[in-house]
Amino acid sequence: MRRLIVLFLLFVCLGVHAQAADPTLLKSALDQLASHPQVRADFEQKRDNPALATPQISRGKLLFVIGHGMLWQTTDPYQETLALTGARTARVDDQGHLQTVRNGDRGVAQVSQMLQGMLAGKPDEALRQFNVQAEGTPAKWTLRFTPKQARMARVLTSITLDGGQFLDGIGIALQSGENTAIRFSNTRAAGSLSELEQRALGSP
Repeated sequence: MRRLIVLFLLFVCLGVHAQAADPTLLKSALDQLASHPQVRADFEQKRDNPALATPQISRGKLLFVIGHGMLWQTTDPYQETLALTGARTARVDDQGHLQTVRNGDRGVAQVSQMLQGMLAGKPDEALRQFNVQAEGTPAKWTLRFTPKQARMARVLTSITLDGGQFLDGIGIALQSGENTAIRFSNTRAAGSLSELEQRALGSP
């Protein structure tokens, strides 16, 4: 399941190549995402693998705060909260204390920073990895990412983001036939952060 979380962060935030099919729509979509500095959402993550008889499903909650990072809280089928602040990735205990995740920390930190840039409407750090097609309208848009580099294309088929005012979902298709779909619901302004959330994200 950790690998799915890393895939989610990696593919959402690696960026958009300048040759978008509709750069005006792309800018509109990014501007809408950036207009919500603090967001909460529920998520359901479904992984279909040809080697598995049934899909793997997890559920939880997400908190994103521009300039501070995100909390990814899995509640089912297990409980775990990760704080991704750009500088590091850490597990958060019930008191809000952080334990840095050492394994793969550098890579996760890099993609976490890219995610924060993407959701802040600033994908400039990663305008090298993907081509993108933008379709729809500002009220209901779809962005389809395809890798530019042959090495990545051997693993990844495409990533699809869809949304409107908020990001509604992400689909990841791998060359192996594995597919991951993450749907967000009850997305809203975050409101006041709890003391634990402020401590975990280092926000005032």
